[in-house]
Amino acid sequence: MLWLPQAASIALGVSRLQSGAGLNGVLWPAAGIVLAGVLRAWLEAWSAGRMFDTAREHLSRWRGRAVAALAARSPLDRARVHAGAAASALAEQAEAILPWQTRYRGAIWRVRLMPALILMPVAWYSWVAAAVLVLAAPLIPMFMVIVGWRARAASEAQWLQMGSMNAFLLDRLRGLSTLRALGSVETTARRLRASAEDLRHRTMRVLRIAFLSSAVLELFAALGVAMVAVYVGFHLLGYLDFGAWGRRLSLAEGLFVLLLAPAFFEPLRELASVWHDRAAGMAAMDALERLNADGLPLPDDEPAAQPARQALAGSSEQDGARARPPRIRVENLAFGFSGEAPVFRDFALDVKPGEHVALMGGSGTGKTVLMSLLAGLLPASAGRIEIGGAALTAGSARLLRSRMAWMGQRPHVFSGSVRHNVALGRAGVEDTQVRRAIRWARLDEVAQAHPGISLGEGGAGLSGGEAARLALARLAAAPHADLLLADEPTAHLDTETAGQVIESLAALAQGRTLIVATHDPVLAARMDRVVHLSAPVDAAEPIPGG
Repeated sequence: MLWLPQAASIALGVSRLQSGAGLNGVLWPAAGIVLAGVLRAWLEAWSAGRMFDTAREHLSRWRGRAVAALAARSPLDRARVHAGAAASALAEQAEAILPWQTRYRGAIWRVRLMPALILMPVAWYSWVAAAVLVLAAPLIPMFMVIVGWRARAASEAQWLQMGSMNAFLLDRLRGLSTLRALGSVETTARRLRASAEDLRHRTMRVLRIAFLSSAVLELFAALGVAMVAVYVGFHLLGYLDFGAWGRRLSLAEGLFVLLLAPAFFEPLRELASVWHDRAAGMAAMDALERLNADGLPLPDDEPAAQPARQALAGSSEQDGARARPPRIRVENLAFGFSGEAPVFRDFALDVKPGEHVALMGGSGTGKTVLMSLLAGLLPASAGRIEIGGAALTAGSARLLRSRMAWMGQRPHVFSGSVRHNVALGRAGVEDTQVRRAIRWARLDEVAQAHPGISLGEGGAGLSGGEAARLALARLAAAPHADLLLADEPTAHLDTETAGQVIESLAALAQGRTLIVATHDPVLAARMDRVVHLSAPVDAAEPIPGG
C-alpha cells in the first residue's frame, strides 16, 4: 500500500522537473519517497519475521500431533506407516509447509486487497487503463488454477516416491549384513539407483510445471502493462483523446497511472511464484494428516479411560505403596488379522491377583498375540479383557499400561546411554531407581553397560544375555508396575544365562501378577499354573471384520 504515495511522489517529482522547477521542486517528493521506502522495508522485515515464527510454531504443533498419533498406534498394527516414510514426512516433507504458510499466505492476502486498491486511483484518472487491467487480470488466476491441479498431483507423486525410497533404503541398511551374506548388495544398489532415477524424473516434472506457471503469469502481466503503457503514451502525445473522462491526462497523472500498472500485477506475479510452494505445502500437509489418521484417542479425551483411572486409584493402598496386583479376566475373546484365519475364538482366561501363569503351546497357537492383546497393543475383534476390574479399550489402554512392565524375547536397544535405555523416558523413574535396577540385574558387571555408557541402535556390542539383563533392569526400574508380561524371556539364551534370567524374573515377580509366554519347561515349572494354548479347530474360517 505504501507504493501508492511513492508512485505519486515519483510522478510529481518528474512532472516538476519537466516544468523546470529545479532541485528545490523535488526535495519534498524525494523525502516522501525515502520515508515511505524505509517504512516499507521495516514493515516487510517485521511481518516476515512474525509470519515465519507463527508458521514454525504451527509446524511444530502439527509435527507433535503426528508423532503422538504414531506413538499411540501399536507397533503390531499392520496399517501403521512405515518408519522410513514417516521419517521422510516428518523431516523432509514437513519443511515444505513453511514456505506455504509464510510466502503463500501473505501473497494471497495481497491478491485479495491490492488490485482493488490500485484499481481505484487508476480508474479515477482513466477508465480505459482500468478496463485493460480488469480484462487482463482474470486470465492469470484462471491459468494458475489449471496449472495448480497438475502441480499438486506432481508434488504428491514426488513426495510419495521420496518416502518409498527412504523406506526402501532404511530397510536395506537394517539388513545390510544379511544382504552381504546372500551376495545381494549389487542387486539392491541397482534397485536403489532405479528408484533415485524415478525420483529425479518426478522432481523435474514438478519443476517444469512450476516454470510453466511462471511463464504464463509473466506473459499476461507483460501484455497488460504494455497495453496500459501504449494507451498512456499515445494519449499524452495527443493521438488518443478518449478514456480520461472527457479531459486530457497531465504528465504527472499519466506517469502515476503507468507506475501503478506493474504494481497491479505484482501481487498476482508473487502469487504465481509461490503457487508451487502451495502445491508442495498441501502435499506435505496431506502426508502429515495421513500419519495422524486413525490415531488412538488420548486417555484424557476418552470417557472409557475414567473407569480405568478409578479402578487404578482404588487398588492403591492407603500408605501409597505398590498397588494391589490386578486380576486378569478374558471372556469370549476373538481375534484374527484382517483376511486371515482366526487366532482366537471364544477364548477365556482368569488369572488371580498375584498369580504366576505360563502360556505354552506350539508355534502359531497365539502366545505372542495373546500377550499383545493383554498389553493393549492389538484390538480384540470381540470379547472383553479386564485388568484389575477395568475394561481394556482403545481409550483406557495407555492408562492401564502404566501398571504394566513388558519383557520381549528380543529387547530393542535404542541409541543412547544405558541409563536412558533402562528408564525409557517413563515418568517418575529417577536415577537412583535406574542404578538400583542395573545392579539388581547384574548389568553393572558388564564393562560396556555402565549407566553413562552410550549404546548403539539395536544394542551393538551387547550379547543376547546382556540384552536380557537390560530388559530385566527395565522391569526392575518400574517398581509400581504390578502386572509383568514376559514374552519368551529365555529364548535364544544359553542354559546358564536362561537360569539366571528365570531366577531374577521369579524374584522380581513376588507380590505381582506375572504372565509368561514360553516354550521353556524349566521356566514353566517355576510358575503357579500352566495354560496350554492350541490352534482353533475352525482356523480356516476367517473372522468377519477381523
